[in-house]
Amino acid sequence: RHRPSTSSFQQSNNSSDKQRSNTIDIMKVTAILCSVLVAGASAFSPGATSFTGTHISTVSQSPIAAPRTSSRTSELNMMRHRKRVAKLGKPADQRKALLRALTTEIIRHGRIKTTLVRAKAVRKHVDHMIQLGKRGDLHARRQALAWVYDKDLVHSLFEAAPERYSDREGGYTRVLRTMPRQGDNAKMAVIELV
Repeated sequence: RHRPSTSSFQQSNNSSDKQRSNTIDIMKVTAILCSVLVAGASAFSPGATSFTGTHISTVSQSPIAAPRTSSRTSELNMMRHRKRVAKLGKPADQRKALLRALTTEIIRHGRIKTTLVRAKAVRKHVDHMIQLGKRGDLHARRQALAWVYDKDLVHSLFEAAPERYSDREGGYTRVLRTMPRQGDNAKMAVIELV
């Protein structure tokens, strides 16, 4: 008779331990997933209160489960209904710099070609600068100097705006749609002073 060696016996014992631990791990993961699904479904049940966006969790943190990066927060991206500030795909500081530069160039050249969204966003700033130029007092001049990059351009605006736009109360710019941009088919527009 052949007696199995201790090393082959230990190998078979180790493999059965691994199978048992894998089965236990699979059962734990299945239990966690089922409890999360039940908790998520109960948030939308007809008898429950409305969903407020807070994290619903009835699962305790298991030492085997992977650690979560955010413990009690969930990220809900809501729609931007009635939020009329055009973000232009930029952070606030870059957006402000872009709008200041576009305002300066429209006042300098009279008309520029840009995307439709940018033209609509910069329209109110150009109208505001012309309104300040029509007012003509020192405070208006300082406000315009704080927004427009070119000091000489502000002085020429304050000289020309009162007689050019004396009969007009707003609507100093015109946005005209043009052909889409060649590379990415973005909607383009020409914004010009009236």
